[in-house]
Amino acid sequence: MKPISYLLVVMLFGISGCSREAPPPPAPAAPPLRPVADVKQVMASIIEPAADVYWDAVGSVTDKNGTVEMAPKTDAEWKAVVDSAYVVTEGGNLLMMSGRAKNNDDWMKFARALVDVGQHAVKAAESKNTKAVFDAGAEVYDACVACHSKYIVGVSSAPRGK
Repeated sequence: MKPISYLLVVMLFGISGCSREAPPPPAPAAPPLRPVADVKQVMASIIEPAADVYWDAVGSVTDKNGTVEMAPKTDAEWKAVVDSAYVVTEGGNLLMMSGRAKNNDDWMKFARALVDVGQHAVKAAESKNTKAVFDAGAEVYDACVACHSKYIVGVSSAPRGK
């Protein structure tokens, strides 16, 4: 090989080597999550109390004295409803954590559904629209019942009696 040809080959390899992109950095390690509560404890101490605050925030009660409409009246009361909706929503994420998730199929679908309807509940509460909160509460309830009817023995899919 002639010296000039050799030099051109070296330069071509050198140029092509310079145009290569560096390999992507390695993915960051997963955060060191350590579930402390089991699913029953998450439900009883986190999700259910927050859902009850949300469900009880709006509605009406009719008795012999007439009908009384219930709705938050102050910014602080609305904030409690918004906060409860966030807790329910993030509760779906807690249920998906390794160590709590029962499987990667229906369990994950139900938990993601709770996150999805929870986001509707947050938006409804932030809008301070009582009908939207009521309707989103029904969505949350349906998501809960769908999961409970599969994973808790003896739970039916009957409508909530409130």
